[in-house]
Amino acid sequence: MNTHGNSDEADAEIGGAEKNRERAPQSKIGFTLHNQALLSGLAYCVSSCSMILVNKYVLSSYNFNAGISLMLYQNVVSVVVVSILRLLGIITMEPLTWRLIKVWFPVNVIFVGMLITSMFSLKYINIAMVTVLKNVTNVITAIGEMYLFNKHHDNRVWAALFLMIVSAISGGLTDLSFHAVGYTWQFINCFLTASYSLTLRRVMDTAKQVTKSGELSEFSMVLLNNSLSLPLGIFLIFAFKEVDYLLQTPLLRLPTFWLVMTLSGFLGLAISFTSMWFLHQTGATTYSLVGSLNKIPLSVAGILLFKVPTSLENSASIFFGLLAGVLFARAKMR
Repeated sequence: MNTHGNSDEADAEIGGAEKNRERAPQSKIGFTLHNQALLSGLAYCVSSCSMILVNKYVLSSYNFNAGISLMLYQNVVSVVVVSILRLLGIITMEPLTWRLIKVWFPVNVIFVGMLITSMFSLKYINIAMVTVLKNVTNVITAIGEMYLFNKHHDNRVWAALFLMIVSAISGGLTDLSFHAVGYTWQFINCFLTASYSLTLRRVMDTAKQVTKSGELSEFSMVLLNNSLSLPLGIFLIFAFKEVDYLLQTPLLRLPTFWLVMTLSGFLGLAISFTSMWFLHQTGATTYSLVGSLNKIPLSVAGILLFKVPTSLENSASIFFGLLAGVLFARAKMR
């Protein structure tokens, strides 16, 4: 990457080799940073798309009717891996104290509900429509920010939000595989996801006050969320009578099924790590825009891999919704 143009050639002609050697490390550092941002972005996109596709595969292709159990197993994998990394000294985290748990537990209930409703909706709705309907979360969050935090949005944001609502309605009306139960779970998921993001801001400030260091790292939040979700997940498994299903299903005797389940657990953890890595290498604006753009290949992959029946009208609604998401991310940057 030559950023100096003809000046490099001039330096060489007048014997400026020493200056070139001094500039080389800086160029190498810049190239390394560029590679880090690109690599972290690709890792985040791959892990995010793969997680949703694998979950859809487990729930639909295997016809696995225990979404809460799938969530619980994924959280167990995350807790085990993070705990091993902490024991090896690779990462450091805040100890889980009762004061911290009491502060964090309410937001963890919303977190568990968000994961479970996502599993339930993904079983009935194709991935492309899930990505479009998830835009409703942005609408609820924007309204919540306005009333809870007195945050005002400009006309570009409201215009993008309006386009999201229109795309969600038109997408549902033209969805050839429409499933009322799946749509209901997805709208509940949108409400819980918005509630989680709005509640998390306040809970994080309170939680930092009860930690020993006065800080709460992303790794600590990953362990906190996944650890607290285990007893709640076990309770819900019995409440929704998934234990009876687990005892009867032949899927648990298939090694390949366990392999896919474990893969989904590692992918869930990978999203946490790669999102933090990417956010650190770039920034919130780039992270938000890439997250919106990431829905486009995910929707296409979901339609092709799972052979989703679609029409021109529905495809147009999906594209319209994805475009609205990108416009929303750009409007939020300004």
